[in-house]
Amino acid sequence: MGLYESPIRIKSFEFACEVVKYCDKLKSQKDFELASQLLRSGTSIGANTREAQRGVSTKDFKNKFGIALKEADETKYWLEILEATGREVPKAMKNKCEELIRILVAIIKNS
Repeated sequence: MGLYESPIRIKSFEFACEVVKYCDKLKSQKDFELASQLLRSGTSIGANTREAQRGVSTKDFKNKFGIALKEADETKYWLEILEATGREVPKAMKNKCEELIRILVAIIKNS
């Protein structure tokens, strides 16, 4: 499996696409502020994993994955806020976010 086909890269990209679609739905329901926060953090996970895989050093690599992990945790927070305030949050989206967090923790621990 090449660099561009790594599981974290694929999963974070697919998750970002789902976040974009979900945020479009939120915006159509006039949830602009929450959609904006979720869109920023949910798409940043993949952007940082991509940057990490171009890291110039192990320290850089771990730092970018650390940022991706923080963004994933923030995304989980926004999904929890949305759910707690009565919005319908797809269970699959919550599960994928949890999976990304687990993968990122493992990558950081093992690098």
